[in-house]
Amino acid sequence: MPPGCARREPRRPSSTAAQRGWRMLQTLYDYFWWERLWLPVNLTWADLEDRDGRIYAKASDLYITLPLALLFLIIRHFFELYVATPLAALLNVKEKTRLRAPPNPTLEHFYLTSGKHPKQVEVEQLSRQSGLSGRQVERWFRRRRNQDRPSLLKKFREACWRFTFYLIAFIAGMAVIVDKPWFYDMKKVWEGYPIQSTIPSQYWYYMIELSFYWSLLFSIASDVKRKDFKEQIIHHVATIILISFSWFANYIRAGTLIMALHDSSDYLLESAKMFNYAGWKNTCNNIFIVFAIVFIITRLVILPFWILHCTVVYPLELYPAFFGYYFFNSMMGVLQMLHIFWAYLILRMAHKFITGKVEDERSDREETESSEGEEVAVGGGAKSRALANGHPILINNHRKND
Repeated sequence: MPPGCARREPRRPSSTAAQRGWRMLQTLYDYFWWERLWLPVNLTWADLEDRDGRIYAKASDLYITLPLALLFLIIRHFFELYVATPLAALLNVKEKTRLRAPPNPTLEHFYLTSGKHPKQVEVEQLSRQSGLSGRQVERWFRRRRNQDRPSLLKKFREACWRFTFYLIAFIAGMAVIVDKPWFYDMKKVWEGYPIQSTIPSQYWYYMIELSFYWSLLFSIASDVKRKDFKEQIIHHVATIILISFSWFANYIRAGTLIMALHDSSDYLLESAKMFNYAGWKNTCNNIFIVFAIVFIITRLVILPFWILHCTVVYPLELYPAFFGYYFFNSMMGVLQMLHIFWAYLILRMAHKFITGKVEDERSDREETESSEGEEVAVGGGAKSRALANGHPILINNHRKND
């Protein structure tokens, strides 16, 4: 049984079926906390009991992260209201005027049940049902989609909140680890493992980081949805599992290095977004270039060749591999694959900086009144391509992409 999770003997249920269910749950609980899953061979949870003034990580420590996550959501609400919104006004973040789609039960029903991008055949059918022309149906869907897209102010406030947290977290993380010997010599990450006591700064660094990622997971449904929405969910879940597991298994030294490494570039991206929404294009471009460099160095060089080398190779010099070793490094592999995916998007954006066509690769574009259903000029109007409600029309058997 892990430290802080001493078994309690509840009153046993009276019925036979309830007793069997209780015994099954107790068996699953015991298997979950089986020492061979979490600790190297010949070590038990008793070895991590507090003694002689030394404090060790406990599973029960993480209970506080859920109420802290809710507290983060409350703080975020007031931060966006009283800090981010006035800052947006100061930076002259302007909303685009959006024309609302007029009420139309037929089109609204299709929009909610069948799709936001009807094909040309469906446009013609909807035109007959609603009494509108095909162009009017296309325009209605275009305006209706724009209504559902997050406003520029919402994007700015979200970026401002994340920038503030990541910047503070990075500074705090560096303060926690910069004076530690394992920051300079990674072999010391495993010195004496797992009998490594924790200090208050490590405890709070872990609790705050984990609570923040819980809050991101709780709010992901209401946050700005980007093209990598699924990858974001995978990232948040993998991060929560990694932070929690590294605390349970006392991988705290490695965990602090990994969290600080991730925070080192995130605040740069969020600040670039803020200036982009404010229309400060040159500032945004310069910050993004710095972000891209830091991201590539930290996520594609330092993380795989230093940190992963530290977590994969060095532990085997001290003890045989066990389930926790494989599990932790597998989750690190998941994060590394996500980093490669995001690096691809970053390089695509960098190419757009060079060519002068800059936009967030992960964001949905705002549709203008001429973006669909009308002729769109390409190259100064010499050539054009036809779109029907977001679906390119086949011309000469070649599909024109927008």
